[in-house]
Amino acid sequence: MTAISREAPRKPPRLLVELFWRLHRAIYRMTGGRLGITRPKAGARFGMLRLTTIGRRSGRQRMTMLGYYEDGPNLVTLAMNGWGHADPAWWLNLQAQPEALVDLPSGPRRVRARVATGTERELLWRRFSDYPGWGKDIDGLAAGRSRETPVVLLEPRS
Repeated sequence: MTAISREAPRKPPRLLVELFWRLHRAIYRMTGGRLGITRPKAGARFGMLRLTTIGRRSGRQRMTMLGYYEDGPNLVTLAMNGWGHADPAWWLNLQAQPEALVDLPSGPRRVRARVATGTERELLWRRFSDYPGWGKDIDGLAAGRSRETPVVLLEPRS
């Protein structure tokens, strides 16, 4: 009897991830926001939003594009830095200053960020498998990181 081995999911090269991020931001800027942000559709695709944070050291606005899904009024994303070991700068900025702005297809929204913990985190984590691109390999990809991947909730604020 032979053992069935399952290979760990392959991560794209870091250079390719960074190139994609830069290209995505450029498309958003060049089209005045008409392209680059989308609503999520379970079973088909996760959404894309633009997050604006305040730099924890510079105090300047910092923008990034993130994948997300909706959980009621909340937006849910992963602080994964392209599955790299370090936490992404946007997440470090939100830890220092949790208030932020997101641009969605429906317009801008002010949000407050927090990390999901315990059972809430597990439930939200499992929902990522509904979206191709993160999907069923999410646990294998996360296992390659040296720390737990934070599940971040962006809750609406008035």
